[in-house]
Amino acid sequence: MPIISLFYGIKVTMYYNDHMPPHFHAEYNGTKVLVDIINAKILKGAFPAKQLKLILAWTVLHQDELMQNWELAKENEPLNKINPLI
Repeated sequence: MPIISLFYGIKVTMYYNDHMPPHFHAEYNGTKVLVDIINAKILKGAFPAKQLKLILAWTVLHQDELMQNWELAKENEPLNKINPLI
C-alpha cells in the first residue's frame, strides 16, 4: 500500500484495485479512516477533531490528484506523491 502523502503525523495511503467508491486510507496515531474522495467525507473509522479537519481540507484541495491516483491504482500503475498541507 503506497504512501502518497504524509503531513502533521497523518499518513495517506491508497490500495491497488480497491473497492468502490473512490477513497483513500489515512492513519494518525493509531486511528484509521477511509475517506471518500468525491464527497470528502469519512466512510469508516474516526480521527481526532483537529486531524479530521486537516484530512478533509486536504482532500478537497487535492481531489483531482487523488482521482488520478485512484485511476492509476485501478490499472496497477505507480501512484504519484501528493503535496502535504504546510
